[in-house]
Amino acid sequence: MKSIIVALIVFFSIGYSSAQEDCEQVLFTGRVQDTLIPNTFYNLMVINRTTGRGAFGQPDGTFSVYASNGDSISLSITGYPPVHTRVVADSNCQFKRSFIIEGNPQEFEAVIVRPLKSLQEIREERQALALRETRTVTGIEMLQSPITALYQAFSKKERTKRWIAEQEHKDDQLNIVRELIRTYAAYDVIELNDEEFEEFIYFLNMDEQFLKTASEMELITFIQDKFQHYTLIKKSNPTGTGRTTVFDRIGPEK
Repeated sequence: MKSIIVALIVFFSIGYSSAQEDCEQVLFTGRVQDTLIPNTFYNLMVINRTTGRGAFGQPDGTFSVYASNGDSISLSITGYPPVHTRVVADSNCQFKRSFIIEGNPQEFEAVIVRPLKSLQEIREERQALALRETRTVTGIEMLQSPITALYQAFSKKERTKRWIAEQEHKDDQLNIVRELIRTYAAYDVIELNDEEFEEFIYFLNMDEQFLKTASEMELITFIQDKFQHYTLIKKSNPTGTGRTTVFDRIGPEK
């Protein structure tokens, strides 16, 4: 009788192990919950530390992501300690977990905080990004009014108007990127201190079309990848050998 029980245990263990190995992808579903303080988790992010990718959870604390069996997962929620787990597939190639979290009370000095814009607000600003139009004579109008066309081509005033419009457009683009990075830093997508903030924004050198059309996941992946390069450059030459910015450090030696 004992030998039969042992054989059954071995059989089911082998079957369970085989089912795990057959899972190309595992559906990881779960929920975080603070039982002491009802909370809305707008800043919940699920980060796959094995692949370096991340996804936002739902405001009610639930989330659903695909991962590989054995992947290391971290849940980042502002105001709470990070939660770490490892994906273990069941026979249905799923992994379900619930996490009870509790924020640690902390004392902070009084500061004036500018409210974060929502991702939806930033997305609308990205899509609406456009260069302010300056009236220019073109095409048939140019043939009908060559004097006006020449004036616009060489007029210092017209060149100044175009230059101002271009600079305002660049400022609008930078301000959107600033809000985006500020929001991602608050969500712990990247760990950026105040001293590195402006330098990293210019280091991004984000293409305008990409900024306008990229999805949230594409932006996160792009920014995380750039941030890894940025930190590697700073770590490889922390003092800059007399240089002051990361841009100096990637330039040729003099």
